[in-house]
Amino acid sequence: MDDKLQYSLLSPKLSQGPHNLGDPNDTTLRRVEIDVLIPQLMREKARTEKCQTEVQEFSKCCADNNVLMVVKCRNQNSALKSCLTKWYTNEKFKEECTQQYLNERRKFRSTGIPNKSRFSQLKSS
Repeated sequence: MDDKLQYSLLSPKLSQGPHNLGDPNDTTLRRVEIDVLIPQLMREKARTEKCQTEVQEFSKCCADNNVLMVVKCRNQNSALKSCLTKWYTNEKFKEECTQQYLNERRKFRSTGIPNKSRFSQLKSS
């Protein structure tokens, strides 16, 4: 029989494409992407790009005060939390991170090659 039927546990949307990794042009998001992966990207970007100063100040305070950091670093901790919360609740930032995620996923689905820097960052977190 030339016409073999292929069965998959994944929906066709997730098993199509040049490398059977999904349609590169599909922009629908799964629940895990919305609830876990995109917020994780938002946290990374907020810490490394948007709140660098606050992260550095809090880290320095913690390093300088060891055991007393809980008491002595309250102001730095509050400033860091405030900065991160500002970015977590910013809809424009969320959309920017969503688009970045979709672009990375599109490249992965097209080439079959994962974005090494992003995946190595996730493993070290």
